Amino acid sequence: MAVTLDSAFPARKRRPLVVGSFESPKLSDAKLTRSLFLASHEISSMQPLRFILRRNSLSLIRKVKILASVFDELLLRSQLLLYSQSAQLCFEEMQIVMQRIKSLIDDCSRVSKLWLLLQIDIVAFNFHELVTDLSTVLDILPVHEFDLSDDAQDLISLLRNQCSDSVQFVDARDDALRRKVTETIAGIKHQISPDHSSLIEIFNDLGFTDSACLTDEIQRLEDEIQDQIDDRSKSAAASLIGLVRYSKCVLYGPSMPAPDFRRHQSLSDANIPADFRCPITLELMRDPVVVSTGQTYDRESIDLWIQSGHNTCPKTGQVLKHTSLIQNRALKNLIVLWCRDQKIPFELYGDGGGEPAPCKEAVEFTKMMVSFLIEKLSLADSNGVVFELRALAKSDTVARACIAEAGAIPKLVRYLATECPSLQINAVTTILNLSILEQNKTRIMETEGALNGVIEVLRSGATWEAKANAAATLFSLAGVSAYRRRLGRKARVVSGLVDLAKQGPTSSKRDALVAILNLVAERENVGRFVEAGVMEAAGDAFQELPEEAVAVVEAVVRRGGLMAVSAAFSLIRHLGEVMREGADTTRESAAATLVTMCRKGGSELVAEMAAIPGIERVIWEMIGAGTARGGRKAASLMRYLRRWAAGDTHDTAAETQSIVVPTPSRIFSPVL
Repeated sequence: MAVTLDSAFPARKRRPLVVGSFESPKLSDAKLTRSLFLASHEISSMQPLRFILRRNSLSLIRKVKILASVFDELLLRSQLLLYSQSAQLCFEEMQIVMQRIKSLIDDCSRVSKLWLLLQIDIVAFNFHELVTDLSTVLDILPVHEFDLSDDAQDLISLLRNQCSDSVQFVDARDDALRRKVTETIAGIKHQISPDHSSLIEIFNDLGFTDSACLTDEIQRLEDEIQDQIDDRSKSAAASLIGLVRYSKCVLYGPSMPAPDFRRHQSLSDANIPADFRCPITLELMRDPVVVSTGQTYDRESIDLWIQSGHNTCPKTGQVLKHTSLIQNRALKNLIVLWCRDQKIPFELYGDGGGEPAPCKEAVEFTKMMVSFLIEKLSLADSNGVVFELRALAKSDTVARACIAEAGAIPKLVRYLATECPSLQINAVTTILNLSILEQNKTRIMETEGALNGVIEVLRSGATWEAKANAAATLFSLAGVSAYRRRLGRKARVVSGLVDLAKQGPTSSKRDALVAILNLVAERENVGRFVEAGVMEAAGDAFQELPEEAVAVVEAVVRRGGLMAVSAAFSLIRHLGEVMREGADTTRESAAATLVTMCRKGGSELVAEMAAIPGIERVIWEMIGAGTARGGRKAASLMRYLRRWAAGDTHDTAAETQSIVVPTPSRIFSPVL
């Protein structure tokens, strides 16, 4: 789809680059005059836009400067004047115009220059509309009431004439630059490679003089995609991103990563709010959906759960009345805003979990850039090239598909064993980013040496970051059930993940525990992880990562046999502490784990739980004030404790004795 201008400015999620509605506060005459004085001087001190719409912004700022001189004089007289109703209304309208002028110039200075260039007709109209509105206010302003000096009155007359003579215009230079950009993008649609000298000319005219400038422009365009609502505008912004990425690469060469570049500001280092995590994977939800029980999950995770033959809600255990999934738009918007604040890339998915069809220009730019980078991989200094592939693979689905189809995976495998730490990180992270695309999982698993290379990085990588990203890659590959079984049968995978969970820093432990959680979803893998010491690793992580650690213990105990329960015996007191102090979801998981252990392990386990100081009080609190699921699990625990205290050691799995919910005063009474 070619890039074209809409007849109206596209709908956006944040304030648009158009003059919006403002409301003037009700102020006294003196305060209103002072407010206009300050506003006019603030706008007068603003710098005109550079490179694009310079004449439009400069003309408007100069008009406000004339007005500022008038308010200098009015401010001196404001204490002596009493405005008529018509004068006050004029000044209130003028204040609104001032606010709109400042907002328009501010927005234009922050937005992507290329995006602004494509919208130049609309924005030029907005500048002219403000001049027209200012002219209207000046025409009805009762100047004779203010007893102004002759010089001030002459300035108002001059400004009236300038505003009335103003016409809408687009600078010829801006229009020519826009044509160059649109023609370049149109040529890409027909697979015509842009001329390098033409690209240099375009970006010099926009003030982009180095690779860093283009990187900033890409970020602004990515923000623009998130802010746009309609697919047409998203596609136009995507085409511009493709142009800038390609130009950055061919004009300035592959970028070298900064010394402190990390996979995050990424998810493994972020403190993700519990409500934003999928209860199944504990990962940030990309496409949250609601099931029939009212619980929210990530679409991919719950789809896999249902397709595996389950007909219950993973969190509550209730039977699903139907398998329809309803998108949780409100939560998704909150996650997007959080990711933006945290500087975390968030790939937006369209309704129903799929992305909008990419425009042809963006695809062609991506293919050209990938081809350029793959050719450069044969060079001796390939770290910058691999870093560019890593960044590109993180960006979107099209890029992941193009990189894999170009044969990059076999070429990346040889860098997994490199002695250069940064190159190893870039190579394994590129494979991680590629694995997000479903068909690339198969490519990675079937590429000779790819899986073994990732496993070796997990076990003996040069840095913790490389090991963590290898663990994250295994987590991604384990999203396919057949691969989950295949990975679980490899002793090096099991031992490598457990060792990382025991020895790594917090962010690396999190990646390892989440990968383990995915792999123990296959019952046949549980015994191998228990033998490798997964319970000890989880126990060590209770303080740092309680949510992940408890989830792993719950999954192992639920799917494992007596050996798993026995291995978790030493964690009973830890689970009790989590029930006392953890977040709601973590307390639920801890209670569910203890219920399973009591059911499978018998009286000795119940006795160990009963020995936890204050455990009955904690259980009563969960029954009375916890979540629905947590309350049910806590009630089951109380039944086990009562039967144990009565000397009944028989299996109470089918026990249905009801528990009376205590009154608040009873909840907080001492337990003897």
